[in-house]
Amino acid sequence: MKLIVGNKNYSSWSLRGWLAAKQSGLSFEEITVPMFGEMWDAMKSGDGGTQPSSGKVPILWDDEAVVWDSLAILEYLADKVGRDRFWPKDDVARGMARSMVAEMHSSYAALRSECPMNVRKRFDGFEPSEACKADILRILGLWAEARSRFGNGGPFLFGTFGAADVYFAPVVSRFISYQIPVPGFAAAYMQAVWEHEWMEAWITASESEEWVIEQYETIA
Repeated sequence: MKLIVGNKNYSSWSLRGWLAAKQSGLSFEEITVPMFGEMWDAMKSGDGGTQPSSGKVPILWDDEAVVWDSLAILEYLADKVGRDRFWPKDDVARGMARSMVAEMHSSYAALRSECPMNVRKRFDGFEPSEACKADILRILGLWAEARSRFGNGGPFLFGTFGAADVYFAPVVSRFISYQIPVPGFAAAYMQAVWEHEWMEAWITASESEEWVIEQYETIA
Protein backbone atom coordinates (compact mmCIF):
# COMPACT_ATOMS: atom_id res chain seq x y z
CA MET A 1 0.00 0.00 0.00
CA LYS A 2 1.02 3.59 -0.50
CA LEU A 3 -0.57 6.69 1.01
CA ILE A 4 -0.17 10.09 -0.63
CA VAL A 5 -0.44 13.02 1.76
CA GLY A 6 0.08 16.78 1.59
CA ASN A 7 2.28 18.96 3.77
CA LYS A 8 2.21 17.65 7.31
CA ASN A 9 2.19 21.16 8.70
CA TYR A 10 -1.00 22.22 6.93
CA SER A 11 -3.01 19.24 5.67
CA SER A 12 -5.59 18.25 8.28
CA TRP A 13 -7.24 15.68 6.02
CA SER A 14 -3.86 14.08 5.32
CA LEU A 15 -3.31 13.76 9.06
CA ARG A 16 -6.60 11.88 9.38
CA GLY A 17 -5.77 9.50 6.56
CA TRP A 18 -2.26 8.92 7.90
CA LEU A 19 -3.47 8.24 11.45
CA ALA A 20 -6.05 5.83 10.05
CA ALA A 21 -3.30 3.99 8.19
CA LYS A 22 -1.19 3.83 11.36
CA GLN A 23 -4.19 2.61 13.36
CA SER A 24 -4.71 -0.23 10.88
CA GLY A 25 -1.33 -1.71 11.78
CA LEU A 26 -0.64 -2.40 8.09
CA SER A 27 2.62 -1.38 6.47
CA PHE A 28 2.41 1.36 3.87
CA GLU A 29 4.65 3.60 1.84
CA GLU A 30 4.16 7.28 2.54
CA ILE A 31 4.50 9.88 -0.21
CA THR A 32 4.37 13.56 0.74
CA VAL A 33 3.44 16.00 -2.01
CA PRO A 34 3.85 19.70 -1.10
CA MET A 35 0.56 21.43 -1.75
CA PHE A 36 0.21 24.00 -4.53
CA GLY A 37 3.69 23.40 -5.98
CA GLU A 38 4.87 21.95 -9.29
CA MET A 39 4.80 18.38 -8.01
CA TRP A 40 1.25 18.99 -6.72
CA ASP A 41 0.09 20.12 -10.17
CA ALA A 42 1.83 17.19 -11.84
CA MET A 43 0.22 14.66 -9.51
CA LYS A 44 -3.24 16.04 -10.33
CA SER A 45 -2.92 15.55 -14.06
CA GLY A 46 -2.38 12.62 -16.41
CA ASP A 47 -1.35 9.48 -14.60
CA GLY A 48 -0.41 11.28 -11.40
CA GLY A 49 -1.04 9.53 -8.12
CA THR A 50 -3.85 11.84 -7.08
CA GLN A 51 -5.61 11.98 -10.44
CA PRO A 52 -8.44 9.60 -9.36
CA SER A 53 -9.36 12.00 -6.52
CA SER A 54 -9.22 15.12 -8.72
CA GLY A 55 -5.99 16.08 -7.04
CA LYS A 56 -7.12 15.84 -3.43
CA VAL A 57 -5.23 14.19 -0.60
CA PRO A 58 -5.07 11.84 1.16
CA ILE A 59 -5.36 9.04 -1.34
CA LEU A 60 -4.59 5.38 -0.68
CA TRP A 61 -3.38 2.94 -3.32
CA ASP A 62 -3.63 -0.76 -2.40
CA ASP A 63 -2.62 -2.87 -5.38
CA GLU A 64 -5.48 -2.28 -7.85
CA ALA A 65 -7.71 -0.57 -5.28
CA VAL A 66 -7.62 3.21 -4.99
CA VAL A 67 -9.41 4.94 -2.13
CA TRP A 68 -9.70 8.68 -1.59
CA ASP A 69 -11.34 10.79 1.12
CA SER A 70 -10.07 10.24 4.64
CA LEU A 71 -13.28 8.64 5.91
CA ALA A 72 -13.39 6.21 2.98
CA ILE A 73 -9.76 5.34 3.71
CA LEU A 74 -10.53 4.71 7.38
CA GLU A 75 -13.50 2.48 6.54
CA TYR A 76 -11.57 0.62 3.84
CA LEU A 77 -8.79 -0.14 6.31
CA ALA A 78 -11.30 -1.12 9.00
CA ASP A 79 -12.77 -3.66 6.59
CA LYS A 80 -9.30 -5.13 6.04
CA VAL A 81 -8.18 -5.44 9.65
CA GLY A 82 -11.41 -5.62 11.67
CA ARG A 83 -13.73 -2.83 12.65
CA ASP A 84 -13.05 -3.21 16.39
CA ARG A 85 -9.60 -1.79 15.77
CA PHE A 86 -11.22 1.56 14.94
CA TRP A 87 -14.64 1.63 16.60
CA PRO A 88 -15.87 0.92 20.15
CA LYS A 89 -17.27 -2.58 20.64
CA ASP A 90 -20.27 -1.37 22.64
CA ASP A 91 -23.22 -0.57 20.36
CA VAL A 92 -24.15 2.66 22.15
CA ALA A 93 -20.59 3.95 22.21
CA ARG A 94 -20.04 2.95 18.59
CA GLY A 95 -23.18 4.80 17.56
CA MET A 96 -21.96 7.98 19.19
CA ALA A 97 -18.44 7.58 17.80
CA ARG A 98 -19.78 7.15 14.27
CA SER A 99 -22.00 10.20 14.66
CA MET A 100 -19.12 12.33 15.94
CA VAL A 101 -16.86 11.27 13.09
CA ALA A 102 -19.57 11.94 10.50
CA GLU A 103 -20.26 15.37 12.01
CA MET A 104 -16.57 16.22 12.03
CA HIS A 105 -16.33 15.12 8.41
CA SER A 106 -19.15 17.38 7.24
CA SER A 107 -19.40 20.29 9.69
CA TYR A 108 -17.61 23.12 11.50
CA ALA A 109 -17.09 25.32 8.44
CA ALA A 110 -16.34 28.41 10.52
CA LEU A 111 -13.63 26.68 12.55
CA ARG A 112 -12.03 25.26 9.41
CA SER A 113 -12.11 28.65 7.67
CA GLU A 114 -10.86 30.79 10.55
CA CYS A 115 -8.35 28.31 11.97
CA PRO A 116 -6.47 26.52 9.17
CA MET A 117 -4.21 23.82 10.56
CA ASN A 118 -0.66 24.99 11.12
CA VAL A 119 1.13 22.55 13.42
CA ARG A 120 4.26 24.69 13.85
CA LYS A 121 2.58 28.02 14.54
CA ARG A 122 1.20 29.65 17.69
CA PHE A 123 -1.06 32.59 16.93
CA ASP A 124 -1.49 35.41 19.43
CA GLY A 125 -4.66 37.44 19.72
CA PHE A 126 -7.01 35.20 17.76
CA GLU A 127 -10.65 36.21 18.23
CA PRO A 128 -13.13 33.68 16.84
CA SER A 129 -16.36 34.80 15.23
CA GLU A 130 -19.66 33.86 16.83
CA ALA A 131 -20.02 31.02 14.32
CA CYS A 132 -16.55 29.75 15.18
CA LYS A 133 -17.31 29.99 18.91
CA ALA A 134 -20.42 27.89 18.31
CA ASP A 135 -18.31 25.24 16.54
CA ILE A 136 -15.82 25.21 19.41
CA LEU A 137 -18.55 24.86 22.04
CA ARG A 138 -20.21 22.08 20.08
CA ILE A 139 -16.96 20.15 19.84
CA LEU A 140 -16.16 20.62 23.53
CA GLY A 141 -19.67 19.42 24.39
CA LEU A 142 -19.23 16.26 22.34
CA TRP A 143 -15.83 15.61 23.88
CA ALA A 144 -17.31 16.03 27.35
CA GLU A 145 -20.13 13.59 26.68
CA ALA A 146 -17.88 10.97 25.11
CA ARG A 147 -15.33 11.19 27.91
CA SER A 148 -17.94 11.09 30.71
CA ARG A 149 -19.98 8.24 29.23
CA PHE A 150 -17.39 6.08 27.52
CA GLY A 151 -13.88 7.26 28.44
CA ASN A 152 -13.14 5.10 31.46
CA GLY A 153 -10.80 2.79 29.55
CA GLY A 154 -8.14 5.37 28.83
CA PRO A 155 -7.41 9.05 28.10
CA PHE A 156 -9.07 9.22 24.69
CA LEU A 157 -12.65 10.03 23.70
CA PHE A 158 -13.85 6.45 23.99
CA GLY A 159 -11.09 5.21 26.24
CA THR A 160 -8.62 3.76 23.77
CA PHE A 161 -7.39 5.55 20.66
CA GLY A 162 -9.77 5.06 17.74
CA ALA A 163 -11.60 6.58 14.80
CA ALA A 164 -13.03 9.51 16.77
CA ASP A 165 -9.55 10.53 17.92
CA VAL A 166 -8.23 10.18 14.39
CA TYR A 167 -10.87 12.64 13.27
CA PHE A 168 -10.49 15.17 16.06
CA ALA A 169 -6.66 15.14 16.10
CA PRO A 170 -6.48 18.10 13.67
CA VAL A 171 -8.94 19.98 15.91
CA VAL A 172 -6.56 19.42 18.81
CA SER A 173 -3.81 20.93 16.67
CA ARG A 174 -6.01 23.91 15.79
CA PHE A 175 -6.97 24.55 19.42
CA ILE A 176 -3.29 24.53 20.38
CA SER A 177 -2.16 26.71 17.48
CA TYR A 178 -4.85 29.35 18.01
CA GLN A 179 -4.60 29.07 21.81
CA ILE A 180 -8.28 28.33 22.30
CA PRO A 181 -9.19 28.31 26.02
CA VAL A 182 -10.59 24.92 27.03
CA PRO A 183 -11.72 23.35 30.32
CA GLY A 184 -9.47 20.97 32.21
CA PHE A 185 -10.94 17.72 30.89
CA ALA A 186 -10.41 18.94 27.30
CA ALA A 187 -6.85 20.05 28.05
CA ALA A 188 -6.09 16.57 29.41
CA TYR A 189 -7.58 14.94 26.34
CA MET A 190 -5.65 17.26 24.02
CA GLN A 191 -2.43 16.46 25.84
CA ALA A 192 -3.06 12.73 25.41
CA VAL A 193 -3.56 13.18 21.68
CA TRP A 194 -0.61 15.55 21.27
CA GLU A 195 1.71 13.15 23.11
CA HIS A 196 0.56 10.04 21.26
CA GLU A 197 3.58 8.50 19.53
CA TRP A 198 2.03 8.84 16.06
CA MET A 199 1.18 12.48 16.62
CA GLU A 200 4.68 13.14 17.90
CA ALA A 201 6.09 11.61 14.72
CA TRP A 202 3.78 13.77 12.58
CA ILE A 203 4.67 16.92 14.55
CA THR A 204 8.40 16.22 14.24
CA ALA A 205 8.06 15.71 10.49
CA SER A 206 6.03 18.91 10.11
CA GLU A 207 8.69 20.90 11.93
CA SER A 208 11.36 19.70 9.51
CA GLU A 209 9.40 20.67 6.39
CA GLU A 210 10.82 23.63 4.47
CA TRP A 211 7.63 24.51 2.58
CA VAL A 212 5.69 27.56 3.69
CA ILE A 213 2.19 28.47 2.52
CA GLU A 214 1.87 32.15 3.34
CA GLN A 215 -1.92 32.26 3.41
CA TYR A 216 -1.90 29.90 6.40
CA GLU A 217 0.74 31.83 8.33
CA THR A 218 -1.35 34.79 9.47
CA ILE A 219 -4.72 35.28 11.10
CA ALA A 220 -7.25 36.31 8.47
